[in-house]
Amino acid sequence: MRLATLRTARGPRLAAQRGEEWIDLNLANLDIPATLRGLLNAGDGALMAARRAVDDPKAPTVETGTIRFLAPMPDPQKIVCLGLNYRDHAAEGGVPIPKDPVLFSKYATALIGHGEAIVLPPVSKEVDYEAELVVVIGKRGRDIAPEAGLEHVAGYTIGHDVSARDWQLTKDGRQWMAGKTFDTFAPTGPVLVTADEVPDPQALPIRLRLNGQTMQESNTREMIFPVAFVVAYLSQIFTLEPGDLIFTGTPSGVGMSRKPPVFLKAGDVVEGSTPGASGTV
Repeated sequence: MRLATLRTARGPRLAAQRGEEWIDLNLANLDIPATLRGLLNAGDGALMAARRAVDDPKAPTVETGTIRFLAPMPDPQKIVCLGLNYRDHAAEGGVPIPKDPVLFSKYATALIGHGEAIVLPPVSKEVDYEAELVVVIGKRGRDIAPEAGLEHVAGYTIGHDVSARDWQLTKDGRQWMAGKTFDTFAPTGPVLVTADEVPDPQALPIRLRLNGQTMQESNTREMIFPVAFVVAYLSQIFTLEPGDLIFTGTPSGVGMSRKPPVFLKAGDVVEGSTPGASGTV
């Protein structure tokens, strides 16, 4: 199932894709929670109700002419990110392969949806791109065993870890969080693909194009720390809640490592893709 949060003339709507149509889940069944985070919090019964709505030929649809995409999960409690989680990306940066996940965070003000504009901050001259697989947590958990990690995943989307390299790498102490969480620096979507449609999250192509040119092209099999391990590792630190987002790191090809470097400028179009969840910002 492919789920989205749509901005429509009637306000934000939780919707599920059926072919070229979008089923308005808020109208299809009044018992379905009004938000994606609410749907995940409600558990398997609510997800089954959403699936029944998709299968119902009489289910109400959203007028396609009014649709704009918000971030699929517009109100996560946590946005956790991994740095240096692809071997080739660590190598291109000239840093050792990390022995433990490198963690930082973004804030909800960084979230935008498919087609929305990244705002280039006037205080940064080195804004870079990073395509990433984003994990959406579906089941609450603490101290999760690695073999049970995927049981806590609701689904996946594509994300863009926009990065102000001059803030991230040249400020005193290397300010990863500051460089990564300017407003609009976390585009995601347009859709959440539920986990049942992704039998192996470590076998997904991932690609980023800048103005039509492929800049990053890899596969999630190149991750140093796979999704199941990451979920378990994070759950040692804090309780994972439905709707939490985990940006899982980016492969090689980022702008700062190119010669000469390539940084984002006004008017650029960035497209990230992984099967079923491509997005454009």
